[in-house]
Order: sequence, then structure tokens, then C-alpha cells
Amino acid sequence: MEGPATPNSSSPDVRSDRLAAQLPARLDRLPWSRFHWLVVVALGITWILDGLEVTLAGSIAGALRSEQSLGLSASQVGLANSAYLAGAVLGALVFGWLTDRMGRKRMFSVTLGLYLLATAGSAFAWDLPSFAVLRFLTGAGIGGEYSAINSAIQELIPARRRGWTDLAINGSYWAGAAMAAGLSLVLLDTGHFGVDLGWRLTFFAGAVIGCVIIWLRRFIPESPRWLAIHGRVAEADEVVSGIEQRIIAEGLMLTPVPDTRVVVTTRHATPLSEVFRALVKTYPQRTIYGLSLMIAQAFFYNAIFFTYAMMLTDFYAVPSAAVGWYILPFAAGNVLGPLILGRFFDTVGRRPMIVLTYAASGVLLLLTGLAFHAGLLDAITQTLCWSVTFFFASAAASASYLTVAESFPLEIRALAIAIFYALGTGIGGVAAPWFFGLLIESGSRDQVMLGYAFGAALMIGAAIVAWVIGLDNEGKPLEEVARPLSWN
Repeated sequence: MEGPATPNSSSPDVRSDRLAAQLPARLDRLPWSRFHWLVVVALGITWILDGLEVTLAGSIAGALRSEQSLGLSASQVGLANSAYLAGAVLGALVFGWLTDRMGRKRMFSVTLGLYLLATAGSAFAWDLPSFAVLRFLTGAGIGGEYSAINSAIQELIPARRRGWTDLAINGSYWAGAAMAAGLSLVLLDTGHFGVDLGWRLTFFAGAVIGCVIIWLRRFIPESPRWLAIHGRVAEADEVVSGIEQRIIAEGLMLTPVPDTRVVVTTRHATPLSEVFRALVKTYPQRTIYGLSLMIAQAFFYNAIFFTYAMMLTDFYAVPSAAVGWYILPFAAGNVLGPLILGRFFDTVGRRPMIVLTYAASGVLLLLTGLAFHAGLLDAITQTLCWSVTFFFASAAASASYLTVAESFPLEIRALAIAIFYALGTGIGGVAAPWFFGLLIESGSRDQVMLGYAFGAALMIGAAIVAWVIGLDNEGKPLEEVARPLSWN
């Protein structure tokens, strides 16, 4: 055992340290089971909600600009979408800090409750300020979910399946996008609902799905890793033992647990100074790497997708009620990307796959932009080009969350995710919808092309960073990738 020798190796403190040290190995040895599918479904629905929200916000742009509704301009629609992203940034930071202090599971109810109230409230907005405030609060709830859920996924899924699972769950965002596209085809059809009613009804869809999540999450336990470092080792052992018993009852076999011995220093909170030290002094290269990935994908996605509907309506004269038909193939490409490519992040490796997906996304967006600028595309071919581009971009974006979530110590994991999400979205994403809204409002293909080129340059630049300083975390236990601060 590390540290000073003890004459009584069976003392309560020694047994507690040994038990705490073995918990990660017990979780990583587990065969894939119904419990892991429950984690995927109950936590993955958050990304479905985010996809639903963002897609609805893009799909209703035409309705919001109607004089029979709120009468917003293209740039004002972009501003409201930026408010959603700003809320997600602040929510991620506040709830990420609380998640590391109070636990992953406890924050689920708080962030989900905020989301439910705010998205339902968005249906009652009466002008730009009220709509922007409610979108800000909706984003805060979703942003808070990112921190709690990404950390929980990392800590409950076996190391050998962590890459594919994380990418698949993050990619479920686009299942929500597809649902929103289908809803928009019905609710934004003026033959069924008035211009000022359909878009309001769309926001209630998210609240209904959110109610389903409340029920599912009752069955997700607190992270045993988090419980152990907070002095609740017996409770953590009870959680893992319960999972093991369920797996044995399914007829699956458990392999022996290696004897890992460390001294675990119990802590109830990690000072912000220690968080800063870990990010800037202990892992500066990882910090640069994570920021490069997050900023590039945030601008790339938020610039393109939040203005997706406006591109179709302004440049291709697609009726706003028909935008959903064009989002469906786009969403399909985004769902298939992580599902098909995700397994290679665990086999081929993190670094080569991140380089491939980021570089391919940048090159394909640049080629799409050049074809758009030359007038070679119509609404259908533009959508097909976007679908192929975002097949790779979806896996790339999901990989950025995977990289950040697994590369920093357990004690600061949720806050690290929040910080990187906040900086990435704040620097690369919040202004992107407003900026692209202005470019589209200009009606100039030259200006829109510049936006495409900038987004492509960011993705290619991130691919180069990954090639130079990328991490090879595939198959490694979290505690090997980044040793917990409480382990001595």
C-alpha cells in the first residue's frame, strides 16, 4: 500500500481505501448489460432534447419573422438563438460547479426542471425580449445537463466501450432534430394551425419528452466514483454490488478484480485554485487541445445549423412549413456518423479518428461553400452536401466532449466539461448564429461563402492540433488517463 506502512492492514481506514481503489476496476470489468442500456437511454435523451430545441428554433425562424407572429428580422432570430447558447454557457458553468460538489444525480432534477419550465414558457413569449429571456433559461437547463451527464457517462461505462458509447449518446442529439423536423411539418403547416400558434405548440413537445426523462432517471444511481472520494465508500460499494448482482442474474460472468491499493483522501469540495492548477499547470497541453476541438466544432455547428432554415427560405425559396423535409436527411447523416464511426474511436484510436473527422468536415464544408457560391446547388443538393459533411462533423463534435470528459481528474470532471463547453460555445458558438444571420440577411453569396470558409478553417486547424498533441485514451481506465486528485 502506498504511503506510511500500517501495522493493522485490516483496519477500517485500510479496508475503506482498498474498497475505494477497487471500485473503478469493478465498474470497468463489467460486461455490457441491460444496466448500461438504461444509462444510454436515460442520459442520452438529454441530447435528444437539445437537438429538439435547436432544430425547432431553426425551423420556426420563418414563423417568427411573420408579421402575424412576433415579426422578428433575421438578425433578431439569430440574436434569440444566441441567447439560448449564452444561457447554455452560464448554465454549464454554474451547474458544473455544483455537480462536482453535490453529485451527478442530484443535479439531474434541478437542470431538467429548469428546462421544462423555460421551454414551456417559450410558447407564451410576446416580443423579442421575452422570447430571448425564455430561450436563455431553456439553454441554462440544457447546459447544466451537459456537465452532469457527460461526467456520469464517463464514470459508469466500462473503459473498453467508453468511446463508442459517448459518441452514440452525443449523436442522439440528431434523433431530437429529426423529431423536431417531423413536428414542424405538422405544427408549422398553416393548414392545421395559424402562423402564430404552430410555433408555440412546438415548444410543448420538449416539455412532454422531459417528463418521460424524470421517470427514467429514477433508475440511474449516483456515480460510485464520486461517492467514494466524498467519503461515502459504503454507499458506493452498495451501488456497484447492486449492478453486479443484476448482471449475474442476467447470466453474465464477472472477471476477477485486480488488487489496487492507494490512500484515498476524502474531500467534500475541490477549491477553484486547484481546478485552475490542474487545467493550467498540470495539464496545459490537454487544455489547449480540448479548447481547440470545442471552439472549432461549436462555431461550425451553431453557425450552420441555427441558420439552416433561413438559408433554405432566403436563397432557395423553400416555404418555412416545408423546412422539416430538408432537416430529416440532414439529421440522418448526423445520427449515422457517431453510430458508424464511433466504434473506431475504441479500436483504431482517438487521435487518428479525431484528425480524420475534423479534417473531413472542414474540407467538405469548404467544397460545399464553393459550390454554393458558384450557384451550382439547389435546395436538395445543398441539403445532401450538408448531410455528407455533417456525417463526419457529428462524430467530430461528439469526440470533443469525449476528449474533455475523460482527460481530467474525477474531482474536477464536471466543472472541466462546463469550462470547456462554456469557452468553446462562448468563443466559437454564441455569436455564430447572429453573425451568420447577418451574412444571410445581406443576400450576398460572397459574404455567406466567407462564413463557410472561416468555419472550415477552424475545423482543419483543430485537426492539425489533434495530429500534433492529440491523446491516445482508448481502452484506458479513467484513473490511468488522469489520476484522481484524492489518490495518494
